[in-house]
This record gives sequence, C-alpha cells and structure tokens, in this order.
Amino acid sequence: MTWTWEYLPSAQHVTAGAPADFLAAVEHRAAELVRAAEALHLDGTSYQGSGEPMRYLDVAGGLLAYYVVPRLELVAICQVTPPPTP
Repeated sequence: MTWTWEYLPSAQHVTAGAPADFLAAVEHRAAELVRAAEALHLDGTSYQGSGEPMRYLDVAGGLLAYYVVPRLELVAICQVTPPPTP
C-alpha cells in the first residue's frame, strides 16, 4: 500500500467555492502531510491503536482540517476554509 491523501467525503463537497490558488496551497500541504505520515508510520497497515484526532493547519491565510488514518495509509482532508476576501 502507498500513502496518499484525498478529500472526504468528496472534493466537490470539501472545496466548493474555494479559489484555485488557495486549493493549490492546500494540495501542496496535503502532499507534505503524506510525506510526514509516511516517515512516522513506516508500515501504516500494521498500525495498532486508536485513530489520531482531527488536526488543523493554517494554509495561505485559510484553514485546513485533516486527520491521518494509518491503517489505510491515508491523510483525509475533510474541511477547507479559504481566507476572507477583501
């Protein structure tokens, strides 16, 4: 299995109305989160224990909510909040 990230429940649901430049920054951070999770959980499929809590990151003036599912080798992006428009 290979670590990846995805929008949950769907990209359309999570990203609706967010500007393209903000989404590019979100996807860049998601890729960084995948690399970090992969380094922390060398074999995520054998992970034992409870799941990790929801976490939040500042991204380009907005917010990204995600959680890591080691057994699925997945970083789930479940909410994005773009920065306020001037």
